[in-house]
Amino acid sequence: MKLGRHLYSRLLPALLLSVPLWSALPVTVLAQEDGELRIATSYKLMTLDPHYANLNENTSLLSHIYERLVYQDEGLELKPGLAISWRALSNTKWEFKLRDGVRFHDGSVFDADDVVYSIERIRDFLTPPSGGFRSSVSGIKAISIPDPLTIVIETNGGAANLPLLFSSIFMMNKPAEGFETTEKLNAGSAPIGTGPYRFESWSSGENLGLTRNDGYWGGTPAWRKVAFRVIENPAARVAALSTGEVDVADAIPARDVDGLKHRGAWIASIGAARINFVQVDVDRDILPGVTDKSGAPIANPFKNPLVRRALALATDRGIIVDKILAGYGTAASQVFPTGLPGTSAKLLPEGPDFEQAKALMDKAGYPQGFNLVLAGPAGRYPGDAESLQAIAQSWARIGVAAQPSAAPFSVFNTKRAAGDYAVWYGGTSGEAVDIILRALVASPNPARGTGALNFGKYRNVPFDAKLAEAESIAVGPERNAALAEATELVMADQPIIPLYHFHHIVGYGPRVGSYVMHPRGWTTAMQTLASKE
Repeated sequence: MKLGRHLYSRLLPALLLSVPLWSALPVTVLAQEDGELRIATSYKLMTLDPHYANLNENTSLLSHIYERLVYQDEGLELKPGLAISWRALSNTKWEFKLRDGVRFHDGSVFDADDVVYSIERIRDFLTPPSGGFRSSVSGIKAISIPDPLTIVIETNGGAANLPLLFSSIFMMNKPAEGFETTEKLNAGSAPIGTGPYRFESWSSGENLGLTRNDGYWGGTPAWRKVAFRVIENPAARVAALSTGEVDVADAIPARDVDGLKHRGAWIASIGAARINFVQVDVDRDILPGVTDKSGAPIANPFKNPLVRRALALATDRGIIVDKILAGYGTAASQVFPTGLPGTSAKLLPEGPDFEQAKALMDKAGYPQGFNLVLAGPAGRYPGDAESLQAIAQSWARIGVAAQPSAAPFSVFNTKRAAGDYAVWYGGTSGEAVDIILRALVASPNPARGTGALNFGKYRNVPFDAKLAEAESIAVGPERNAALAEATELVMADQPIIPLYHFHHIVGYGPRVGSYVMHPRGWTTAMQTLASKE
C-alpha cells in the first residue's frame, strides 16, 4: 500500500484500535483543519436510502451520515462500531451489545429498537431492486431485546458469519410509525443517522454536501464541511485535482499517476478486495446480439461450458494489467486476490492459450466462432472501456467477433437488469469471499438470499451445497479451507471469466496530509488527515 508523504507505520496504531479509523486518530490532528474538504468522486449517488442498493455509491458516501453495528477495518478485520461486542449464544443465536450514549443527528438516543427497525425494513419492507441488502438478513428468524442496549438474533440455520454480514448494514432511526419509503428519503427531508457528518444538501447524481457532527460519539471530525462533486469522466477528475478545484479525487487512471505526481499531487493506492470479470447469460435460449457469421441468431452458445472455458483461455489478462492498468492491478483467477482468507492456493491466473481455446471451440461445434456484443460500463472502473477493446481483440483470435459497447454505468446497470445484454464486463466487491460467491455465482434463490448479482442465471447445485456447508463453519482456518474448495469446484465450470483485481488509486492535494486507503474502495472524508503545512 502506498501512502504518499506519510509512512504507513505512523498510521498503524490507529488502524489497530477497535473503533472506526476516524474516531481513533488523535483529535488534535483531526481538528486542525477547520475548512471545507472538496472531493471529486466517480461515485454517482442516486439515492439517500441507505438500504436501497449494495453499491459503493451508497456504502461509501452514505457512511458519513449512517453507521453500522460492526466496522470492517483496512485489514478487513471486524471492529466494534455501534455494537461494542458480539458473541454466539448457540449455533443459531447471536447476542450484540450496543454502544451507550450514541445519539442520532436529531438528538434522539440510539438503541435496540433502531437495530430491529433497520433489519425489518430490509427484510420485510423493501422489495427488489430496493432490497439490495436482503441477503444479509434473509436468514434472520426472530429478534429479541433483553434491554435497550442488547439484541439477540435467532437465525433459521447456522449463521457463523452474522457479524460480518452486519458490517454492511447501516442503522436508521426508527420513526414513530411504519417504515420510511425510498421516495420519502429522496424527497428532500434530511436523512438522520449517527455518523460523523450531518446531511446538508444533495442533488441526485451530482453532489452531496455535509457538515460536521460536533456531537459525534467518536470525537470531533476533521472537517467543518465536506463537499462531494460527482465527476464521472476520469480526465475531468484528474483536471479538477491538478487545478486545485478539489482536494481529493478518487478512481485515478493509472496512466495519469506520473503526471499528477509531476504537478505536485500525492498518490495513495491499495489492492482492491474485489474482482472485475466477464459474465454471460447461460439461461435464455436465444440471446440479444449473438449471431453466426452471417448475422443470423443462434442458440445460446454459453450454455456449453466448453465455450465458456474457451473464452477464458482466449483472454489476455496480462495486456489489461500491464498496459491498461500500468501495473496497478493483478490478474485474477478467483473472486479475491490469492492469499486472502477463503481463497484457493491452487487457482492461479492463466496466460492466454489460443490454440487450446480454438480446439475447445471446435469441439463445442463452433469452428468458425460467432458474433456477439460485449457490453460494459464506461468510467466506472479503472480501465473498463479499454478492457472491452482488449478482450475483443483477444477473442477475435479464436473466431469470436466481439463488438465492444460501453455506456455510462447508470445506463449499463439498467440495461443489464432488463436482460438487454448477453455478455458483459462487470465488477463487484464484498466483505469476504463467501459474500461475493453467494451474490455472483450461487444459484438465484430469494429464500436463501443468493444470486443477487448472478444476472446470467448460472446454477450449480453441488456448488450451492458446498458453499452452504462452508458457511456453516465458524470463521477461521477450517471455514477458509472449505470456501477454497467451493471456489475450486465452481471455477472449474467457468461461470464467470475472472479478469483482474485493480488497485484503488486516489490523488490528493496540499490541504490533505495523507489519505488512508481501504481495500473496499470507499471514498470518505474520514480517510483523510489534514495537512500540518
